[in-house]
This record gives sequence, structure tokens and C-alpha cells, in this order.
Amino acid sequence: MDQDTSSHIKDLIGALSSYNDLSRVEARKALVAFGSQTIPFLAEALKDPNFLRRWEAAKTLGEIGDPKAAPILVKALEDDKFDVRWLAAKGLIDMNVKSLKPLFEALIEHADSVLLRQGAHHVLHDLAKGELRIYLAPVLISLECMDCAVQVPPVVSHTLDDLTKAGII
Repeated sequence: MDQDTSSHIKDLIGALSSYNDLSRVEARKALVAFGSQTIPFLAEALKDPNFLRRWEAAKTLGEIGDPKAAPILVKALEDDKFDVRWLAAKGLIDMNVKSLKPLFEALIEHADSVLLRQGAHHVLHDLAKGELRIYLAPVLISLECMDCAVQVPPVVSHTLDDLTKAGII
């Protein structure tokens, strides 16, 4: 990426926190048009203290739909603002099975995170249709348990193995 493109993307990221709705929407559309090359910039924007910038970054990543953004959206499931978490979950749902591996890896490593488990439940509940239902049902059940931090990692690890062996992910 050349210096001018990088500078323009940074300017657009800055506009994501504008109080002018039209400016934010135009910046988001332009970032979506740039596609995958904006992912690292949007990942940084998701760490910003400004709620509007994080909200727009999550929405933009979801609209870009590149599976490379899945780990970033998984991390955003732990944002302190519900709206950002919701958009992160929506982006992961839209990625379908391409979001499962990063989501499962996060659940194995951070099963003690209540926000991550809640976000994962939302994503998996939406994806648990058709063929995926038999794979995802045990994970959904484990996410509803009393001692999730202990029960979730082995169930998720087993399901990840099953999905990999079945050639789904």
C-alpha cells in the first residue's frame, strides 16, 4: 500500500468518530470499498476509547466480510459496549463457518470471559442450522452451563476437531 492510500485510510478512520452521521457513513462506505487492506487500521480503531469509532469499525469489518477480520471481531465480542459486541457478532454470523475456528480458539483460551461466551452463544445460535446444528449443539449447551470456564474448552476443542475432520472448516 502506498503512502497516499495509507494516509487516506487513516483520515477515513478518523472520520468514523465524527458526530456528523453522514460523514461517518461516507467514511465507512469508502473503507468498505478499500476492502481488506483496511483491516489492520480498523483493528486499531476497535481499541480506541471513542465509542463511535469502535462501533463504526466493527460495522465496517462486518461489511467487508473478509475472514481475516474474524479474530478481530471475536476480540470485539468483549467490548464494554453492547452495541459494538452486537455488530461484532453480526459480522461473525455473516462470515458463517469461516468465523468458527477463531471463535472456537478464543473460547478455548478465554472460557472465563462472560462477554465472550455470551457473544459466542449469539453467533453459534444463529449458525446452528442445517448440517451445523449437530456440531454446534453441544457447544451451545456447554455455553449455558453453571461452570462454563471448565466445561467449554474441552467441548469446543472436540467440536473444532469434528468440524475439521468433516471438512467444514
